[in-house]
Amino acid sequence: MIDIEFEKLVKKIKDIPSVICEGKVKKIIGLTLEVEGVKCFVGELCHVYNNRNDTINCEVVGFKDGDVILMPLGELAGIGPGCRVVAQGIPLSVRCSDDLLGKVLDGLGNPIDEETIISGERYSLLNEPPDPMKRPRITNIMPTGIRAIDGFLTCGEGQRIGIFAGSGVGKSTTLGMIARTAEADVNVIALVGERGREVLDFIERDLGEEGMKKSVVVCATSDKSPLVRLKGALTATAIAEYFRDQGKKVILMMDSVTRFAMAQREVGLAIGEPPAQKGYTPSVFAMLPKLMERTGTSDKGSITAFYTVLVDGDDLNEPIADTVRGILDGHIVLSRTLAHKNHYPAIDILNSVSRLMKEISDDKHNQAASYARDILATYKDAEDLINIGAYKEGSNKNIDMSIEYIDSVNNFLKQNVNENTLFEDSKNSLINMFS
Repeated sequence: MIDIEFEKLVKKIKDIPSVICEGKVKKIIGLTLEVEGVKCFVGELCHVYNNRNDTINCEVVGFKDGDVILMPLGELAGIGPGCRVVAQGIPLSVRCSDDLLGKVLDGLGNPIDEETIISGERYSLLNEPPDPMKRPRITNIMPTGIRAIDGFLTCGEGQRIGIFAGSGVGKSTTLGMIARTAEADVNVIALVGERGREVLDFIERDLGEEGMKKSVVVCATSDKSPLVRLKGALTATAIAEYFRDQGKKVILMMDSVTRFAMAQREVGLAIGEPPAQKGYTPSVFAMLPKLMERTGTSDKGSITAFYTVLVDGDDLNEPIADTVRGILDGHIVLSRTLAHKNHYPAIDILNSVSRLMKEISDDKHNQAASYARDILATYKDAEDLINIGAYKEGSNKNIDMSIEYIDSVNNFLKQNVNENTLFEDSKNSLINMFS
């Protein structure tokens, strides 16, 4: 007698589209296909069969004069007018299970490090954010193992932080340190629009063997189509939501939001959307809050999110950086000036802030951090006078105090890439510095 697992059978049947709707390619313009004869909805998955009868996945991105506009999730090679198009009746989704841990996935959630078929629960790439009335307040601290963050920019479980920097200042290295040392159950890392060379570098050098064991890496490199790069960010967010719904403490790291915005700009311009600020289309500024509001706390678990923002020309007021800073619960600014002084991690404490630190940290910790900020600010204002010998000791007691403590504060802020400091040790070192 054969045992039939009816639950698995029902799930398989649900995945099969009940109605097959076919059409054909009418025109190809740039990165888009115009298709006639198909009835479908925005976000629906379609299969296009090229001249070799290979299947190319496409997504519905718009409509024009009664025709459907598709954008491919693969290569356009071999597709021409008259090619068959079959609507699937379902939006894109990703299979999620504990089998994802330790794996590297492409932008659509398929494993690329080994040939493995992953089974599990399907999660939509376009889930709704948690109900705001059911989001618990953030009260617990999320230790990151980085003294500059734990001491001055304390993060809470479910907080969303932006890491802002120009190119080559250490965003990926900072993410790798957090992934290795933060006290989370699962790390989900999205590498969106990264150079192909940097993916393995990040996994082996920045993440390491220990970090990889509890991580899922989703990579959509810069050579992929804009839609795949876009979906990479959504896939990683959906996977993080799955683990959050299992009641786990999740950290989501996305490198970078700027390249996500650039991918959406390419999609928007391709379907005829008008450009707005710096060529970014209005849909970019609508997509960013939809993406970021999905992380945070829920009534089941938490997603603490770190989003890197690549600021053009180190301009922190460019449109994407300004928009993201207004959405998130804090920002960490990496300084090129500090990096040139061999100060790593190159976190500019005076320009960075955690909006929840005062609520989740105790009074002694907050007072010590505030005092250290005063020392950094005072020394920065008087640095030129001190360096040329124009400042006379005793002229200003605040400057005298800053000169006395500046080396201690800077030594506290500097940290080796492979060094991990416990949260309590970081806090006590900062408090004891001034006692």
